[in-house]
Amino acid sequence: MSLKIVVLAKQVPDTRNVGKDAMTAEGTVNRAALPAIFNPEDLNALEQALRLKDENPGSTVGILTMGPPRAGEIIRQGLFRGADTGWLLTDRKFAGADTLATSYALATAIKKIGDVDIVIGGRQAIDGDTAQVGPQVAQKLGLNQVTYAEEILKVEDGKATIRRHIDGGVETVVAPLPVVITVNGTAAPARPCNAKLVMKYKYATCPMERKGDEPWAELYETRPYLTLTQWSVADVDGDEAQCGLSGSPTKVKSVQNIVFQAKESKTITGSDADIEGLVKELLDEKIIG
Repeated sequence: MSLKIVVLAKQVPDTRNVGKDAMTAEGTVNRAALPAIFNPEDLNALEQALRLKDENPGSTVGILTMGPPRAGEIIRQGLFRGADTGWLLTDRKFAGADTLATSYALATAIKKIGDVDIVIGGRQAIDGDTAQVGPQVAQKLGLNQVTYAEEILKVEDGKATIRRHIDGGVETVVAPLPVVITVNGTAAPARPCNAKLVMKYKYATCPMERKGDEPWAELYETRPYLTLTQWSVADVDGDEAQCGLSGSPTKVKSVQNIVFQAKESKTITGSDADIEGLVKELLDEKIIG
């Protein structure tokens, strides 16, 4: 069966480079001061979507992301790997959104896209680590949801069979479509960019990304696929009060880069006496047992 798949993807700050300018005075992430990358688990989700496209002829994969105009790079990275289209939610009124406001914006956009069979995203973003957006989107759309997925085994007869990770093992579940799925980082990694697709889409931009003096500007007239779809709050019929800071009850006060250092260390050999001594010490300290 052909499927209409939407991948939720996010451009996130590289948390390996958190410095003193990482937060604004309002308690939001200062994204302009940090290098931006494709959220790692969203790449795992993209790979699952592309595999479904390969296995189900006629299926389409679209990338849905929210952020400033530079977040259009996330859509391009998806196109380079085999996605068919993308939508960028970009509006100052979306800025400063927590998970509640983000899931609201994404849900309104999915409603505008319409007739979606599968919404798939990473388990969580590395800049928040909440794992809340996917389930909140499912709740707002009234859809079934499967979290912690490691592989979508098949989709047939209007149902998706999914293997998911649980405490102590894995389980296989069957969920009727439409469904929202969140994917773990232990799932298959994303395929590399395709050279032909890179050449095709390397100039693809949303209108707000363009400066107007690009040497290739005439291509936007002859190749419509190079113009990425961008939507504002008004375009998705969103309620401004539920978007951005006004719709975000969560406030982050500060971010700190903490490095743990061992106060003391002990070297032991592989001898029976050393191992026995270590086990006894751990038992005495109630660390194990």
